[in-house]
This record gives sequence, structure tokens and C-alpha cells, in this order.
Amino acid sequence: MSDKISLKPEEFLLREGEESTTMYFLQSGTLAVLKRQGDVEKQIGTIYSGEVVGEMSFLDKQPRSASIKAMTDSELVVIPSEKFEKIFKDQPTWYKALINTLLERLRKANARVRV
Repeated sequence: MSDKISLKPEEFLLREGEESTTMYFLQSGTLAVLKRQGDVEKQIGTIYSGEVVGEMSFLDKQPRSASIKAMTDSELVVIPSEKFEKIFKDQPTWYKALINTLLERLRKANARVRV
């Protein structure tokens, strides 16, 4: 059975720069993706029900690239790294290479994003 968490509007799920061992599946609600620019956080995206959040840091073990805050009441399923690793380790080598390549390209693209 999976752990679930609930967020109220304006509550943060995670903060830019944090380390990660967890990703989340958004069952209901809407989340804002925020990026720091100086002392200000600007919204650069939105996460909707049915999407995964926190996957980049979870998979590549890099610090969180953005902050995530609830815009509405939200329910999330917690996916801990141990649970994911059990499934991921049994995947073919080419599949693991694909995931790592996509992560690397996405990180590079994120680094070029101007807020």
C-alpha cells in the first residue's frame, strides 16, 4: 500500500535545491512549479492530476531544480526510491540508458530556461 499526502493551497511539497529520495504521483489537485530569480519565486509551470512530480531529482540524484507549491487542495501518492528501484533494476539496459539520456537532456534544457 502506498503512502499518500495531502496539501492545502500555498503549502510547499518541495523546495528548489533540496536533495531527493522521493517522487510523487498527483492524484488530484493542481501544483505550481516555481523557479527562484534573486529573492523572488516565479511560476514557470503547472502540474495537473495524473502527472508525476519530483521525478528528475529522484532519478538523477541531483538537487531539486524548482519548488513545487499547491494551488488547490491536492492529494499525492508518495513513491520512495526503494520501491522504484525494485522495478527499475529489472528493466533492460537500453531502457535505463534511455531514461538517463532524457534526464540529461532535460537538465541541460532547464539550465537554459530564463525566468
